[in-house]
Amino acid sequence: MSSENLPQSPERAESPEQQRRKPRVAVVFGGRSSEHGISVVTAGAVMKAIDRTKYDVLPIGITADGRWALTADEPERMAITDRQVPDVDLLTGAAEGSVVLSVDPGSREVVYTEPGAVPKALGEVDVVFPVLHGPYGEDGTLQGLLELSGVPYVGAGVLASAVGQDKEYMKRVFISFGLPVGPYEVVRPREWDNDPTAARKRIVDFAGEHGWPLFIKPARGGSSMGITKVDGIEGLDEAIEEARRHDPKFLVESLLRGREIECGVLEFEDGPRASVPAEIPPVTAHDFYDFEAKYIDSATGLVPAPLTEEQTAEVQRLAVAAFDAVSCEGLVRADFFLTEDGTFVINEINTLPGFTPISMYPRMWQETGVSYPELVDRLIQAALTRSTGLR
Repeated sequence: MSSENLPQSPERAESPEQQRRKPRVAVVFGGRSSEHGISVVTAGAVMKAIDRTKYDVLPIGITADGRWALTADEPERMAITDRQVPDVDLLTGAAEGSVVLSVDPGSREVVYTEPGAVPKALGEVDVVFPVLHGPYGEDGTLQGLLELSGVPYVGAGVLASAVGQDKEYMKRVFISFGLPVGPYEVVRPREWDNDPTAARKRIVDFAGEHGWPLFIKPARGGSSMGITKVDGIEGLDEAIEEARRHDPKFLVESLLRGREIECGVLEFEDGPRASVPAEIPPVTAHDFYDFEAKYIDSATGLVPAPLTEEQTAEVQRLAVAAFDAVSCEGLVRADFFLTEDGTFVINEINTLPGFTPISMYPRMWQETGVSYPELVDRLIQAALTRSTGLR
């Protein structure tokens, strides 16, 4: 079938009211994953940065049990306080109402309903800025809903979001495109449920080939949650249990000795470009760069990374290659190891990386010349000009 015969998104004629008003940005955050609290923190930072002279903002929080709720536009309440992350329930208080987004691509109407009350229309949404980390948001599920609704959104599409969330298939795509990947094993739910002894033996054999320590991690998690560094067989079962608490499928990775390097990718009008890279120095207070080191203790990275010009160019090339391999859109943070023999190995990408002003992705772009508010605006503008559907 030729491209001109492919189905296109329906044309939507703008009413005079739509032409006069500012674009409305729905910031959707929270969600059902274990990264709920960090998503709320990210949303607060994004909402602060959105230029209110250019956009209207509609905050929509998704509770831990999946209810879409209308929250107050109060980003100052969405920060980490006393080492505790916020949640959507605290922002909604006792309100029991829910928000519904139409799945009719001819309408982008948002409706608010309360028990026993007449539903209220909140107007149309022009673009969604999803800041949900992890499953049920970053993994293509929300993106699929928005495609059905015909609402443009920031970031990767359905396929790229799903691949970017699942570390197994992410690595498989990288390998197929010739990108360097470290040794790993995958244990799927059925394997572990049917014969945990055989699955455990496979992990021990992997350690025999590549050495201890190993990293046991959820296949579809993020923010370093559920990851355990295992120094020997005595800690293996506990690490597997912790990973499976977040995801029934888990990965086993060998320790790659070297420096941790990150690089941001941002889509411009002429295609994706890479930021200056950053380095995550060894975290002495933690066993590795885990959740507490990232978000609670605010471990600081080196921006830009102290690399040679050749190393910088190579990691930037690989970051853009990873972006293209997964068919990403909008933004990506690519994480690498610079091994002791001087080669880069890609660990993973994040299609919705940590996005507070102190997070590595915005810091890398700040150093590259794109401020945090400019970064937020660029992502919104790119989404507004991008159609839904096949593209």
